[in-house]
Amino acid sequence: MSSDDTTQNEVPIRDAMIRLGQLMKLANLAEDGAEAKELIENGLVQVNGEIEERRGRQIHPGDSVTVNGVSVVVVSG
Repeated sequence: MSSDDTTQNEVPIRDAMIRLGQLMKLANLAEDGAEAKELIENGLVQVNGEIEERRGRQIHPGDSVTVNGVSVVVVSG
């Protein structure tokens, strides 16, 4: 799925969108909603290269989410 020189992985979703907090749990970027909220509040989460402060942000296929240097790209699944 990913090559040795990248930390970006694809995360398939069933629906047209997923909330940021849910995606972080699905992609193992956060253990639970509380950790996701803390990471977001501390400015450690980027969506498409920009810091995101809303846990409820809608994430769509093609969007990239980065937490602590680990990036995932949402794809239709």
